[in-house]
Amino acid sequence: MTIRLYDTSARQIRDFSPLQPGCVSIYLCGATVQAAPHIGHIRSGLNFDIMRRWFAYRGYDVTFVRNVTDIDDKIIAKSADQNRPWWAIGYENERAFNDGYTVLGCLPPTYEPRATGHITEMVEMMRGLIERGHAYEADGSVYFDVRSWPSYLELSRQDLDEMRQPAEEGITGKRDPRDFAMWKATKPGEPDWETPWGRGRPGWHLECSAMAHKYLGAAFDIHGGGLDLVFPHHENEIAQAKAYGDEFARYWVHNAWVTMSGEKMSKSLGNSVLVSEMVKRWRPIVLRYYLGTPHYRSMIEYSEEALREAESAFARIEGFVQRVVEKAGAVEPAAEVPLAFAEAMDDDLGVPQALAVVHTTVRQGNSALAADDKEAAVARLAEVRAMLGVLGLDPLDPQWAGEGDRGEDLHGVVDTLVRMVLDQREAARARKDWPTADAIRDQLSQSGLVIEDSPQGPRWSLGPR
Repeated sequence: MTIRLYDTSARQIRDFSPLQPGCVSIYLCGATVQAAPHIGHIRSGLNFDIMRRWFAYRGYDVTFVRNVTDIDDKIIAKSADQNRPWWAIGYENERAFNDGYTVLGCLPPTYEPRATGHITEMVEMMRGLIERGHAYEADGSVYFDVRSWPSYLELSRQDLDEMRQPAEEGITGKRDPRDFAMWKATKPGEPDWETPWGRGRPGWHLECSAMAHKYLGAAFDIHGGGLDLVFPHHENEIAQAKAYGDEFARYWVHNAWVTMSGEKMSKSLGNSVLVSEMVKRWRPIVLRYYLGTPHYRSMIEYSEEALREAESAFARIEGFVQRVVEKAGAVEPAAEVPLAFAEAMDDDLGVPQALAVVHTTVRQGNSALAADDKEAAVARLAEVRAMLGVLGLDPLDPQWAGEGDRGEDLHGVVDTLVRMVLDQREAARARKDWPTADAIRDQLSQSGLVIEDSPQGPRWSLGPR
């Protein structure tokens, strides 16, 4: 039993060896709360939620830190555009992110620090870097001297001499235009805090280095985030932390994007799909299936058709679960997942291969039901529940018990009406009026209902959209 992960810094899959036996520490770059989340934002949270669940299944004590960046250039710009306090915008969108994580079944992090709550730690880190000769003050700002750290750009594997500094960083007071800001001198109308170098606000990269050190110490196991964060954010985090004296992260794990028309989903492109709107149109558990079941390093090209396919695939799983429960009552998850599922998950969180095991087990369970082999059907459901629990997709889990986006209150009303129509169909069948019985079934199917005749009588379910 060895979990293997693709380490961006090594450009290969490595055996996972924890710093502390039986424990795993994970830092995930979380939300920058300038706006409400789209499904591209939430995908990262889902991918690392599955990682966290798998480590827990494998017996690890997991410490999972997911930060909130509640002050940065984008939030300040939104504040000016909307004539609202920066903190009001940040808090409103932080709640929207948490709602998104929760509705899609992500477990809460062990710690969820806000950047603005850790100015003291940032000042301490800057002081240490200045003393070590890796940072300097200029015109009230503090910059990291990239040439003072020979290992700079090891993660992204760029050439410093060919690298251009982002234009928005500016060059005022810098020794080298590629030096990056750790602390930005105060500007009129912007939030600021007092430091030994004057009032100002933190740079984005410093925030995460300081918070990771605060909650996970000088060394921890895994640092995660979206692929777009490799440079400059994670590269600059590494430089600051290691120049400060930390070992920092031992594994770097990055998830791919959700794209639309081949481009990364982002608000700046105007192609975002907000989580709050998506869950009005799709069951949250189906949205989790859609976002969480592709391999975390594979791009997801967003389309309505792909979501409908995900809905149909999950409906096959859910239908099996419901049929066994109707026949045998409550079935607890198995103590262990099938070996093939475990091997897939151990191999760089191979969720697609693991999911194939789920669907194979469902087919075996359906065959057992058809053969009226109750014992085998129950055994397969126990295995399916164990596997779905790891993926956060068990429809019998309390997380989803109150899922009401299709209207739980309305379900009873619809059930009564459908039963009346099915009674009419059964009466037609009893008198051998097959054309009428078939016509009723066809009309129900056209309405989006799937009718299944079983030994216990007909039952209905909502079909794919």
